[in-house]
Amino acid sequence: MKKTILPLTVLLACAFVAGAQEDDAPKPHTFIEEFSFDTRATFHQQTVEGVYDSHFQGDYFNLHIKGQLYDGLTFRVRQRLNKKIDDKNPFNATDFLWLTWKPSPHWSITAGKHPIMVGGYEIDSAPIDVYYYGAFSNRLYQYYAFGVSATYSPVPGQNISAQFIPSPISPVTQNSYSYNLYWNGGFAPWWKTIWSYNLVEDELHRKMNWFALGNKFPMGALVVDVDFIDRIAFGQASPLSDWTFIVKAILTLGKWNFCTKVGYERNDAANIDPNWNHDWDSLVPATHIGSYDLVLPAGNDYLYYGAGIEYFPLGDERLRLHAVYFRDNHDIVNNFDVGITWRFSVYSRK
Repeated sequence: MKKTILPLTVLLACAFVAGAQEDDAPKPHTFIEEFSFDTRATFHQQTVEGVYDSHFQGDYFNLHIKGQLYDGLTFRVRQRLNKKIDDKNPFNATDFLWLTWKPSPHWSITAGKHPIMVGGYEIDSAPIDVYYYGAFSNRLYQYYAFGVSATYSPVPGQNISAQFIPSPISPVTQNSYSYNLYWNGGFAPWWKTIWSYNLVEDELHRKMNWFALGNKFPMGALVVDVDFIDRIAFGQASPLSDWTFIVKAILTLGKWNFCTKVGYERNDAANIDPNWNHDWDSLVPATHIGSYDLVLPAGNDYLYYGAGIEYFPLGDERLRLHAVYFRDNHDIVNNFDVGITWRFSVYSRK
C-alpha cells in the first residue's frame, strides 16, 4: 500500500509545482484557450384557435473549444450535443470545426466548417440567443458548411472577406455553391455593419443574387438592429420584389433586457421563372414550383413579431432567464416561452 501511495504523492507534488510555475514558464505553441458549455431549456406554451398546449423542451446543449495549434494557427469547435447526426451528413451536429491561419496582422485564411457569410444580424446571431426566426433564416438548408474564406483587416474592427462554400439553399449532398463577399465593420461607433453580396446556387443549380445589409445602432442602453435582404434572380423583372426587412430592439436596464423584433418578408407573385423545367417539379414542394426563389416562393409574404424580457441574476451572461411571446401570419399560433440559459466555463486561459 505504501509503495502505491508514495508514487501518487510524488506525482501530485510534481503537478502542483508545475502548476505553480506555469505562469513563469514559456507559453507553448499549442494550447486550449477556452473550453466551455452552454445550454437553453424552455417551457413552451401555445394556443391554436383557442386550444392550449404545452411541453418542456431542451433547445440547445453546446460544447465550445477554442485554441491554438501553433503561432498564427488557431482553431475553434462548436458541437451541438443534443442534435441528431445524419448518416448522409456525419457533421450535421457540428457548427464550427475550423482552422484559421494568420500569416500577417492584416490577413487570415479560414478552412473547415464555419458560417456561410450572409449579412444581417438575425442570421449572424448565435442560435442560442434567438427565440424566433423569420422565414428566410429558418428555411435555409444549412448555415454552417465546410469551405474556405480569406479575410483582410485594413484596420481593427473592419474586416472584408471572400468565401467559397456550399450553398445555404441546397442540400448538403449536392454540388451547389455560394460565392460570398462580406464586410463586417461599421461607419461609426453608433453604426455597425454586417453586409454581404452572395451569388448562390439553388438545388436546381440556378444562380441568384442576394444583397444583405445588416445594421446595428448602439445608442447607450438601447440597441437597434435593422436588416434588409434583397434577393434578385437573373431575369427577374423588378429588383425590389423579393426581400426581407427586420427590426429588432433591446433596451437594457440594470440586469433586465426588454426586447422586441418584427419582420416582414415578401416575394411578388410575378417572380416566376419562364424557363422552368418541369422535370424539376418532383424535386421541390408543389408550392415552390416555378418560383425563382425556393426559400420564400413567389406569391408569398411572411409577417412575424414578438416581444420578451430577459433577466440576468448574476449580472452577466452566465445565467439568463427569459419570457417571450411571438406569432406569425402563416402558422397563426400564439407562442409563449419561459426558459433558462446558462453558460459554464470549464477552463479559460485568460
